[in-house]
Amino acid sequence: MASASSRSPLLYSFIFTFAVVITTISATEFQVGGSVGWRIPATNESQLYNVWASRRRFHIGDSLHFRYKNDSVTVVEKWGFYHCDSSNPIAFFNDGDTVIDLNNIGTMYFISGDSDRCKQGVSMMVEVMSPVPVRYFPPAISAPPEGSFSDVAPSPAQVMSSGDEPEASPGPDSSDSVSVSGIAVVLGLGFGVLSLDEILMMMMMIIFIC
Repeated sequence: MASASSRSPLLYSFIFTFAVVITTISATEFQVGGSVGWRIPATNESQLYNVWASRRRFHIGDSLHFRYKNDSVTVVEKWGFYHCDSSNPIAFFNDGDTVIDLNNIGTMYFISGDSDRCKQGVSMMVEVMSPVPVRYFPPAISAPPEGSFSDVAPSPAQVMSSGDEPEASPGPDSSDSVSVSGIAVVLGLGFGVLSLDEILMMMMMIIFIC
């Protein structure tokens, strides 16, 4: 039997693996801006990315996928966001295809590293919430199939509830008794088993039965 010390590493490994699987199952990668990507929005769409973000729910474990050309993505503090100031960034990316994991609860701020582009609407704030709990729904118990045994054969109570008396099994027919007695008389005469008085008594009984 394995000791407690040998089971502990296995238990911790199982818990860690389970947590990773749950996080992976519930995680979502969002394409920032959809097909538009990370670019300068139209004049009448200066809040394009904030509107896009407000229509979605972001949780710990999710990620943001930025696609852009001749631009950059800068993670900044609140002050840097409202002033389009990327001089003190938390993180900076300019590879054109950036994936940023959402690992902290709260508001995250993203702007273009180019101040002019940021002022034209290339900026976004995202509210990150706690992880989505994974719900388990047990399988529903299916109803019994139609045409069960109770529908095939009636119970004894159902049979008796009709008010009919149970029919008695028919006894032996009287003609069978006469035939048997007649055969016994013939055999008795043939083999001399019965006396004359006994034969007469048997015949009287046969007549009486008939």
